[in-house]
Amino acid sequence: MKILALETSGDFCSVALWRDGVMDEREVSAGQRQSGMLLDMVHDLLHACGEKLDAMDGIAFGAGPGSFTGLRVACGVTQGLAMGIDKPVTGVGTLLALAEGAGAARVVCCVDARMSEVYHAAYEKSDGVWSTVQEPGVTAPNAVPLLPGEGWFGCGNGFAVYRDALCQRYSAQLSGINETLHARAREVAILAAPVFISGGGVRAEHAAPFYVRDKVALMTHER
Repeated sequence: MKILALETSGDFCSVALWRDGVMDEREVSAGQRQSGMLLDMVHDLLHACGEKLDAMDGIAFGAGPGSFTGLRVACGVTQGLAMGIDKPVTGVGTLLALAEGAGAARVVCCVDARMSEVYHAAYEKSDGVWSTVQEPGVTAPNAVPLLPGEGWFGCGNGFAVYRDALCQRYSAQLSGINETLHARAREVAILAAPVFISGGGVRAEHAAPFYVRDKVALMTHER
């Protein structure tokens, strides 16, 4: 099984190639340059690994939430590549990918959503399988949903931007924080593998970003 994964939901642009559990990846800090870098990174990775695009069994992408532009870049490139080789695609939640990279069993993810808000979600892993404790949402840092119990590991740049408000909200429930952790194609590939192995995925034209928030700008009276 060979899976290509793309992730551009934030400031980083990353691609990964998963081959029966063996991972190769590339990542750069791209800012707003993902659209001009992603395809070249895909081609460079495949060439370095001696692989052809049409050898892939599926293509996965970070579906969101995250930067509106970044989510459209990953989804659009995934659709274009998959249509050309007639292979299935699957979108992976970026907050779940963030949790997968945290290395903890109970993870609360908070990512800066701009407009004085955070994208947030909470997940718990048992026997290698993630369950959703709190669905992805967007809200003010001082109004994030309270967590059940203790021993939660906080991750995402929301803890860097709104550390005081989030730590006050979660109080003593946090066992640690990694404010520099971000969603990566590596984890997108890992989470997509069971989907493709089981014969899942959708046709490329059905791929869509998961925005969570359906507006990107405040009206004058809302500022």
